Amino acid sequence: MWRWLNDNFEEAVCAGLLLFMATLAFVNILARYFTNFSLAFSEEIEVSLLVYLTMLGTAAGFKRGIHLGLIFLVNRLPRPVQRWLRAGSAVLACGLFLALLWFSVRQIQDEVAVATTSEALAIPQWWYTLGLPLGSILIVARIVQATRRALRRVGPS
Repeated sequence: MWRWLNDNFEEAVCAGLLLFMATLAFVNILARYFTNFSLAFSEEIEVSLLVYLTMLGTAAGFKRGIHLGLIFLVNRLPRPVQRWLRAGSAVLACGLFLALLWFSVRQIQDEVAVATTSEALAIPQWWYTLGLPLGSILIVARIVQATRRALRRVGPS
C-alpha cells in the first residue's frame, strides 16, 4: 500500500480533483440550463483547484522524469559530465521551488494578516494559496528522489 501511494500519490489526487471539478462544472451547466441561474461559486472553486492540480502535476512530472529536458544531448556526453549536469539541474530546480515556497508562505502570512477572503464563498483566501507551499515541498522531494534515481543509473564517475 505504501509503495503504491509513493508511486501514484500525485496521479490519484489529480484524478480525484479532476473528477470533482468536472462534476461541479456539469452540475453548473445543468443548473444554468434548467433554471437560467449560474452557480457562481463553482468557477471560484474550479479555478482555485487548478493551483493544486498544477503543483501535483509538476511533482508527478519530476517524479517520473518526463519534464522537457535536453536528455538527447546529455546522454551523449561523458558520464562525469552527465552526473554534473543532472545534479546541477536538480539544484537549480530545487532552488526555484524553494524560492516559490518562501514567497508563497509570505503571501499566506499577508492574506492571514489582512483577513483576505474569496469573492464568491467568502472563505479565507489562504486556503487556495496553500497549494503553492505544499506543492513546492512535494516537488522538491520528488526532484531529490528522481535525481538520486538518475544518478544511480548513470553510475559513478
